[in-house]
Amino acid sequence: MIQATLHQLRVFETVARHGSFTRAAEELSITQPTVSSQVKQLTKTVGLPLFEQIGKSLYLTDAGKELLLTCQDIFEKLQNFEMKVADIKGTKQGQLRLAVITTAKYFVPRLLGSFCQQYPGIDVALEVTNHQEIQQRMLNNKDDLYIVSQPSEDIDLHSQDFLNNPLVVVAKKDHDLANKQNLSIQCLNNQPFIMREKGSGTRVAILELLKRHQVQVKVKLELGSNEAIKQAIAGGLGISILSEHCLISEGTSGELTVLDVEHFPIQRRWYVAHLAGKKLSVIAQTFLEYLLEESPKMNFPDSSILSQLTKRSIL
Repeated sequence: MIQATLHQLRVFETVARHGSFTRAAEELSITQPTVSSQVKQLTKTVGLPLFEQIGKSLYLTDAGKELLLTCQDIFEKLQNFEMKVADIKGTKQGQLRLAVITTAKYFVPRLLGSFCQQYPGIDVALEVTNHQEIQQRMLNNKDDLYIVSQPSEDIDLHSQDFLNNPLVVVAKKDHDLANKQNLSIQCLNNQPFIMREKGSGTRVAILELLKRHQVQVKVKLELGSNEAIKQAIAGGLGISILSEHCLISEGTSGELTVLDVEHFPIQRRWYVAHLAGKKLSVIAQTFLEYLLEESPKMNFPDSSILSQLTKRSIL
């Protein structure tokens, strides 16, 4: 393997990631024959086939899978080395790979904006998805840091909470329960309800609370988007429970309102996490420290705003 070049390894990794010689050539801005030639030379060096083609699909062999893991480790170490060199020179340069659950998209870009202004040499790859997909990304070690509402108990993580994430009951402004105070949680019994999709951390928290108080709602819709849920509520399809972060930016005039129901808001926290055995890059460590220090200072939702919204419409 000492005869293998970094270029050959990069070409192989790109082909393996895309499962296609053509798409690898497009990403690397080289010709497909060049890609094929580089993989062929690497295969000769290894002494075993790295890919097998079945029909039109390309699959990694056992040797190919092992080489892919080795390539990913090599490239990550080289990238970390480049970041450390930049840090020694007194600059912060490199890429931050960040994955967040969908609700976090309402505040993470604000944090990233101020962070990138302070460190203009840093590029950010941001993935927004649900808890199930984030768990899969964790298992595949695809990102540096993860922002979640509930750290996975099935994966060995190092996590820190950094911000409040209250969940509130949201209804249309002309709903029968609107503008009423100190409502019992039993008032939610048999209410038409819009639920987040399976795999959502918000859904888990909602179901746990309702079950604890023996409340049953009529689930009319299951949606994977907070924006879609807000529009469904405005359309009169039912009520829902959303993170307050989804609502504050909408203002206090419009079609939706927060209901004043006992046991709400559900008090939750945002967590930043990374794999327990992962050594953070200079860039990831810099962002982690920035997040923990700056997020409490930002003008995010709090209980005083919530109390105002229970008496006013939003959206």
